Amino acid sequence: MSRLLRCIVAISMLCGLAVAGMGQTPADAAGIFKTNCALCHGADGGGNTGLGKSLHAQDLRSDETQKQSDAALAEAISKGRGKMPAFGAKLKPDDITKLVAYIRTLAGKK
Repeated sequence: MSRLLRCIVAISMLCGLAVAGMGQTPADAAGIFKTNCALCHGADGGGNTGLGKSLHAQDLRSDETQKQSDAALAEAISKGRGKMPAFGAKLKPDDITKLVAYIRTLAGKK
């Protein structure tokens, strides 16, 4: 494949991802978070639930978490990290993208 064609394909894929993200609503992301994450991380993302404390769940509002790239957060959700299970088989890539965006909104809720 020529270099130009590879660039066109890559740009098309990125545009497709951007368009897919435009239809996201905060309610969707909040529901996905509540269903899959809140048990350990808590409704506010702080990790202050009984299970979260016992598993040392990361505070998603923290600077440490918020400084991670979207790709790093998506990978942690998808593949798991430490005691956190992998959600890649359970959640669609679009849902993982929504979760990353939702985690970004938790930063100011300390």
